[in-house]
Amino acid sequence: MYDITGLAVLVFCGVAVVVAELLARRTGFNGPVLLIVGGVGLGFLPFTSSIRVPPELVVLLFLPALLYWEALTVSLREIRHDFRSLVLSSVFLVIATAAAVATAAHVVLGLSWPVGFVLGAIVAPTDATAVAAVARDLPRRPLTMLRAESLVNDGTALVLFGVAVGVASGAEPFRALDALGGFAVSYLGGVAIGLVVAWLAITVRRFARDALLESVISVLTPFVAFLLAEEIHASGVLAVVVCGLALSRVGPRSIGPRTRVQAHAFWRITTFLLNATLFLLVGLQLPSAVSGFSSRTFGFGVAAALLVAAVVVLTRLTWLNVVPYVIRAVDRRASQRARRMSARQRLPLAWSGFRGAVSLAIALAVPLTTVGGAPFPDRDLLLVITFGVILVTLVVQGLTLPAVIRFARYGPDTAADEEMALAHDATISSALAILPRAAADHGAPDELVDRLRAEHESRRRRTDAGDTDQQHRDGDDVETAVRLALLRERRRVLLRLRDDDRIDDQVVLRIQAELDNEELGLLGAPGPE
Repeated sequence: MYDITGLAVLVFCGVAVVVAELLARRTGFNGPVLLIVGGVGLGFLPFTSSIRVPPELVVLLFLPALLYWEALTVSLREIRHDFRSLVLSSVFLVIATAAAVATAAHVVLGLSWPVGFVLGAIVAPTDATAVAAVARDLPRRPLTMLRAESLVNDGTALVLFGVAVGVASGAEPFRALDALGGFAVSYLGGVAIGLVVAWLAITVRRFARDALLESVISVLTPFVAFLLAEEIHASGVLAVVVCGLALSRVGPRSIGPRTRVQAHAFWRITTFLLNATLFLLVGLQLPSAVSGFSSRTFGFGVAAALLVAAVVVLTRLTWLNVVPYVIRAVDRRASQRARRMSARQRLPLAWSGFRGAVSLAIALAVPLTTVGGAPFPDRDLLLVITFGVILVTLVVQGLTLPAVIRFARYGPDTAADEEMALAHDATISSALAILPRAAADHGAPDELVDRLRAEHESRRRRTDAGDTDQQHRDGDDVETAVRLALLRERRRVLLRLRDDDRIDDQVVLRIQAELDNEELGLLGAPGPE
């Protein structure tokens, strides 16, 4: 007989995710929080006690896929506008958090400095999947800032972790120049590999010329980027992120609609399952971590976890309420003054430093023994503290975030709707402008021109962009050719608006999806709703 344990775990996780999602939708409860709390409860069942999360599973499988999708769908324009804040948060805030945690761990908990920095590196990075899932009610700009920060700061934390573990395990002494060199290789190498893999992906797609093969290339892309970067000891995280950002920029001009629809459907389902499963697995691991905790008392572990969680939260609150004023004293340009946020508006950013599966994976990757063969000092305590920080940031901060957002009083976020209206009007106006020429090129009769003009005028007047009820279905080759010409023009104008910085990348994604579905409907292969 076959050993069906692996299949049983897979089915169990899938059923748990479906049930949790149904409960979240019916009750309005936060889905990720429900999954992690439910996972903690399920973790005490006899069947689940044997479920373990290998750190390689999270780092090598879950992380590249989730980061790639986040990079493809994040706003590159907002990242450029807030690039300085992104660098400060994803690099220097991570270092500051690790240092603060190491200090508290050494002074209060009695851990050695190297082990303290190991703990600091574990809990320093925010989690991209947690931020995207829990903080999605934020307005576009602060949400993009959080997503972009969490995409990059994993790379910083992993470099810190490698250095700290090497010192704590006795493998190598700490050298500042070596650490700086590691950062340089990690970041520069990650950026270079990401750009190279993006170029390779586009080049290979041109040879493939097949939607199915191009979709396979899309699936392979983040893992190739991660693998190549890790092979040269660069940041696989940064390579995946840079690759995704580059493809989000050049993809609309080089990837066909059929491929986009297929790939979008795949990544949407896959990342949902991976994301939900990660939250569930984080909860499932807590009981086993607690049961294996033997070096200190349980009360000490709880107190230590609460202390480190407080340090993590307070460090972020302090950073986001001190650094902006330092920047304002240095940079007084009018363009920067226009983008300033009040302390009230920054509070949700400071309160959204959620930790998640990345911290868990790093904690599980702490070696069992030192170079000399002795047990790694306080490894079980590091695991318990990591779980505590994850629970506090996700559950406590996650549940209170809606109240914090209301306190911020952001006001109506109309920018996306205004840009959608601009793109909708500009693309249709351009299509109407070329309609006579497109009709003449294909020998279209006047009645077809009048019908298409009336249809597009009606679309322009509508507040929504849904066109599925007016798609062409009679199979006339001339009408199909004219409609395709109009769609090409609308795409051209859409990308020109993006290149001119008049609309956001996320607006492009929404309208591009509508145009893709319309084109596939014309070609007899409608995309999914």
